[in-house]
Amino acid sequence: MLAAGDPEAASRAAAALRAGEVIAIPTDTVYGLAASLDFPAAIDQLYAIKGRPPDKPIPILLGSFADLQRVATDISAPAMALARHFWPGALTLIVPARGSFPAVLTSTGDDGVKRIAVRIPNHSLTRSILSASGGSLAVTSANRSGQPPALDAISVVEMALGSLGIIIDGGSSRVRQPSTVILALTSQTLVLREGAISSEAIHEYLATVRHPAAHVEPSVHSTV
Repeated sequence: MLAAGDPEAASRAAAALRAGEVIAIPTDTVYGLAASLDFPAAIDQLYAIKGRPPDKPIPILLGSFADLQRVATDISAPAMALARHFWPGALTLIVPARGSFPAVLTSTGDDGVKRIAVRIPNHSLTRSILSASGGSLAVTSANRSGQPPALDAISVVEMALGSLGIIIDGGSSRVRQPSTVILALTSQTLVLREGAISSEAIHEYLATVRHPAAHVEPSVHSTV
């Protein structure tokens, strides 16, 4: 286990990710299991560790808004407004994917658009790891599917989640809830999962910028 305060924490985490390993990291919401987008086998390992069905996409965490432009395209005005207001923070946005991604990280809507789930976490070490790893990582909550997510590093160890390259101990998660997941289209905004940010907060903000109001829909996305 590596302390978050270790000056080499971010660089060692990035090195493990570049070697194709899965690691456990703290985030602002809950602890996550992270893998490089450049290693499909590591992403497959994420699914195996969690026992997660391959038709449930894993989110992509980003280090900055510049990284958003590299992985997404044709972002709707409501989605961009929400990102600028709530990021960095506990809001995951479903946006059109730019370029190719492992199929398990994408979903295709009725409109035929391939989308990914993205957010910028409000956690300085997490963003340092992301920046040292090329700006984006596949990150899912540290737990087995259907079980509560880990809120500290000890819980990750106790879950015996398999062979992890590194576990970074960042203390207890601050938010202690998963992120809220939003699909913000030009015509409507859907809350696919209500988490740390309430649907009321989403609705109130959209009203101030005169974008379509939010509606709650069943969740299909992961917990981070």
